[in-house]
Amino acid sequence: MKVIVCGAGQVGFSIARHLALESNDVTVIDQNPELVRRVSDTLDANGVVGHASNPDILEQAGIGNADMIIAVTYADEVNMVACQVAHSLFDVPTKIARVRQQSYLQPIYANLFSRDHLPIDVIISPEIEVARAVTRRLQVPGAFEMIPLVDDKVKLIGVRCDETCPLVNTPLRQLTQLFPELNIVIVGLMRDGTPIVPTADDQMLPGDEVYFVVDSEQVSRAMAAFGHEEDEARRLVIFGGGNIGLFLAQEIERNHDWVKAKIVESDKQRAELISGMLERTMIINGDVLDPEILEEANIPMTEAVVAVTNDDETNILASLLAKQSGCERAITLINTANYEPLISSLGIDVVVSPRNITVSTILQYVRRGRIHSVHTLREGFGELIEAEALETSDLVGKPLKEVKLPPGVMLGAIVRDGKMICPRGSTVVQAKDRVVLFASEDVIRQVEKIFSVQLEYF
Repeated sequence: MKVIVCGAGQVGFSIARHLALESNDVTVIDQNPELVRRVSDTLDANGVVGHASNPDILEQAGIGNADMIIAVTYADEVNMVACQVAHSLFDVPTKIARVRQQSYLQPIYANLFSRDHLPIDVIISPEIEVARAVTRRLQVPGAFEMIPLVDDKVKLIGVRCDETCPLVNTPLRQLTQLFPELNIVIVGLMRDGTPIVPTADDQMLPGDEVYFVVDSEQVSRAMAAFGHEEDEARRLVIFGGGNIGLFLAQEIERNHDWVKAKIVESDKQRAELISGMLERTMIINGDVLDPEILEEANIPMTEAVVAVTNDDETNILASLLAKQSGCERAITLINTANYEPLISSLGIDVVVSPRNITVSTILQYVRRGRIHSVHTLREGFGELIEAEALETSDLVGKPLKEVKLPPGVMLGAIVRDGKMICPRGSTVVQAKDRVVLFASEDVIRQVEKIFSVQLEYF
């Protein structure tokens, strides 16, 4: 597949890296020669320096025979015009654009992006996606990751094991004996920054970050098994009243009316604006690093803070101050990938990466065939893929112990008739089953070769 990526920033680079790893023909366009050089030097991808919406630059990048354009420059207008040019002049089949400015996305203007006007197939709004991701993490206290799968029949949960976790030093094969009624499959571990696709003989150690797939009806039992029995937060403070903070508060007002939320916003005009857009959320105008403002927000009695200002350092420091003041849980937005490995040692509970969330959302549309969702768990780890098994698949009709999957691929769940089945050696996948699997980054190409015809994964 030939893909043109407009923008070589964090999101554009990550998308290009994923696609290049899977032997796609990728060309990246950016005005910054340094960013283009980084793409050419580190990825199996081409780079073109220039303005991404200019027809001659797009033609130089090979848009004439491209299957897809993904426009993720910093300017919404450039992204939109690039898609328009790709459609009108070069008839590119699939056009994806990142659009941040919310006025473009209001429902009354929905017709703007129709085929007759601005023909964009998929609009990605990072702020909305991030707010949804934060809401999901609030629903499962103790988890640093939560992704609903297969119409929310199963969930991917990420938890951090500490010294008191009841399951540390227990071989994974014993989980079935310890919890025979629990539908849970551990699909990945992160240990000292190194990703591990576990075998039945592996053990969880203190400090490990554990990813598991579980039946949605059994999430509480699974969390209790890991030593987490916290209640969902009822008192919440949001640091930052930008788009993410506003969307998060609106989501809470709509769907979580038992939660009392406050927003701390430093800009007075912005604070006044969002106060008129929210009904039950208290707005406090002040600096999130000011102890008096934190006291006014009653941080010691708050169960969770969500730091979503537009500055990473402010988010980290505000989260640490809140934890020091007695807040139980901190969810922190971080754009800079280099900070992520430091966070757990600082005592911050959950990191939210807009880059990873945006990349996951876009990859979902890049995948072809029977893919229902794709989620990048973290940079360099791998992907969680949800797909439908077809009758022609080698996966269908025989016990899983007879199916040759490459090392680094882990089946997490099979959903049939709305019920989760834990994959065992004797399990037989049937046509039309929904399959949830994890593939580590280095074997995604092998997964592509195995499943391309049968499951139409990629």
